[in-house]
Amino acid sequence: MSLEVEKGTVLGLLGPNGAGKTTLVRILTTLLMPDAGRATVMGYDVVKQAAELRSVIGLAGQSAAVDDYLTGRENLEMVGRLYRMGRRESRKRAAELLEQFSLTEAGDRRTSTYSGGMRRRLDLSLSLVAKPPTLFLDEPTTGLDPRSRIDLWNVIRGLVDDGATVLLTTQYMEEADRLADNIVVIDLGGIIAQGTAAELKATAGNENLTIQLVHRSQFSEAVEALERSGCGRPQGEPETGRITVMVSDGSAALGRVVREFDTASIQFSDLSLKEPTLDDVFLALTGRTAEIAEAESQVDAQV
Repeated sequence: MSLEVEKGTVLGLLGPNGAGKTTLVRILTTLLMPDAGRATVMGYDVVKQAAELRSVIGLAGQSAAVDDYLTGRENLEMVGRLYRMGRRESRKRAAELLEQFSLTEAGDRRTSTYSGGMRRRLDLSLSLVAKPPTLFLDEPTTGLDPRSRIDLWNVIRGLVDDGATVLLTTQYMEEADRLADNIVVIDLGGIIAQGTAAELKATAGNENLTIQLVHRSQFSEAVEALERSGCGRPQGEPETGRITVMVSDGSAALGRVVREFDTASIQFSDLSLKEPTLDDVFLALTGRTAEIAEAESQVDAQV
């Protein structure tokens, strides 16, 4: 595996469980010795200059590493002292991070009372106490509800806007699409594809256009209208009035379909265009879905 992350950008590292994402992060953050090869972060060798490297990176792992017996503020101050900050500087930095991550009101509560989203925000803030220029985020939003996930995305994007460099591992194409400047897809410890989100989605083929008709009796007319609009071969269920068709030109096809339906006086209650998902990309690249790959990795681990 060979990759580079440009300063001030986000590299999204995608792949199913067992692909090697966390192993790579552990090597790059000096938590695991590599078997072979060479890796540097900000010019520091991860083996020969591990101590120096730790002073310029931050890590937020898959599980929130917070002390439940301490308050959010005390957690932050403790990390500051571990970084050899003075008591006053640690308190100041803790207050700054509590405000930045919208945790000021909960700052003096024990973290055992925090919600999942609050714990993840606190965990991310802990990795930023020493203001590291490079940050490793290992599936930071796993298990969060949609609102908490979006809140965390905004925080991460803000850090990058302020100049941070981020390596982000995730299983969500949407997350990588929102945050990553470039994406690397790995499987079985190796890179199988890389590029922007748009480039990777293109490898999965066309988008799905789904239409829900108001009147099921217009099903045949709708299929004919779709064929006239230049889309692929429609598939649907006459009994439900729902039709799906593959399109290669996205929004342009959407416009043609709407015009054809309007001309034919065909009414629809829903019209949606669905981009390929990570699973679609993974299927196109490997011939199997991420879910199957994950099951295979679990079987291998048991053997």
